[in-house]
Amino acid sequence: MTLTLLTREVVPFLLALLALVVAALLVDGLLHALDLVWVGRYLGIPGVLLIIGSFGYSLRKRKLIAQGNPATLLRLHERMAWIGCLMVLVHAGIHFNAILGWLAVGALLINVGSGLTGKYLLQRARLRLAATGETLRRQGLSGHELEEHLYWDSLTFDVVKQWRAVHYPITLAFAVLATAHIVSVFVFWSWR
Repeated sequence: MTLTLLTREVVPFLLALLALVVAALLVDGLLHALDLVWVGRYLGIPGVLLIIGSFGYSLRKRKLIAQGNPATLLRLHERMAWIGCLMVLVHAGIHFNAILGWLAVGALLINVGSGLTGKYLLQRARLRLAATGETLRRQGLSGHELEEHLYWDSLTFDVVKQWRAVHYPITLAFAVLATAHIVSVFVFWSWR
């Protein structure tokens, strides 16, 4: 039985996303167990700063800045965004008292998912689809037989290619919701 693109690539991607959520739950649980819940309240600030700092890659990619190696900045973007997201998720915890905050967390999780799609799936999917097609061609499959064998893989690949259509607007939605959450915290803060 041959593994499809779905089981080779999509399932590991989902596990990577699940790892972020599980890590956040573990850190949040540890803070609760150690009676350090207050630490989580303040992790949102460095988390958002790390996420903002990770945009150096995007600025370089769009030639808005000229400094930095794009490959190095991409790795830095991935790491800073992952750690920042972890901190924001721990900050959110399991407390359901701020709708703006939870909307921002929802947008953050969708954004992380779409970012991971670009990182893990798109390039791998393209390479594996091409390699599978080449292997099947060498085995002597006709054009029609090749299409039949690659149907589900190519369909999955077409869906994965749409990741930027989600990533960019959700990044903006997260930025707006996080800003609204931060502003509301200052507006309703007890300044006594």
